[in-house]
Amino acid sequence: MSEAFFRPARFSEAEWAARVQLAACYRIFAHLGWAELIYNHISLRVPGPEEHFLINPFGLHYTEVTASNLVKVDIDGHTVGHSDWPINPAGFTFHGAIHATLPDAHCVMHVHTTPTMAVCCLKDGLSFTNFYAAQLHGQVAYHDFEGITVHREEGARILASAQGRRVLLLRNHGPVIIGNSLAQAFNLMWLVQRACEIQVASQPLGDLQPITEAALQACVRDSLNFNPKFGAGEDSFAAMQRLIDRIDPGYRA
Repeated sequence: MSEAFFRPARFSEAEWAARVQLAACYRIFAHLGWAELIYNHISLRVPGPEEHFLINPFGLHYTEVTASNLVKVDIDGHTVGHSDWPINPAGFTFHGAIHATLPDAHCVMHVHTTPTMAVCCLKDGLSFTNFYAAQLHGQVAYHDFEGITVHREEGARILASAQGRRVLLLRNHGPVIIGNSLAQAFNLMWLVQRACEIQVASQPLGDLQPITEAALQACVRDSLNFNPKFGAGEDSFAAMQRLIDRIDPGYRA
């Protein structure tokens, strides 16, 4: 990187590290084509005893998100400290409920990519008939569509629908990923995205080839890249962050 970026004094080292990682993730999403104008959200818990979280400023494209302009909020979505930008109320409705209830829900992601939304619009949802989907067998839950997620009480219902699973498909809407780290959540989102891309591409071609229950269970057992004991995808996220550093390291500001 040709530019030098420094931590502002108002942020602790731990919070700044979280800010840099989250800002990088927003740029990665934009690079992958997962951005949705100024909408959708990735929230990340701030290290420390307070229940504080970082989320994108409402009004900025993902390519404009930086470590310093991320907004810190409390569990109720109230801004902590100064911010030049508001947050989208819909962004923290269910994020806050998940963060507040699940102690290991350190990162929550929500997107509206075309293949994931297409699968969420299917009556039968995700089909466990491809390599990527097989690794999600038994880990996907569904929540029926209630409209735009701006009502706080829906957050509790979304959480109940998740039933402790890390992948929640909001019917007619899009996926929600719950991770105990940003890297784990990112890698699960990648898996969901790829599974849906393959399903959308293969379904129009004819009957999908089923995968046996034994093979599905084996895929879940042998897919270790999301397991915290094996780094939970830190290596692949780091590779994507290096890519973004080569393209546009300005997210570190």
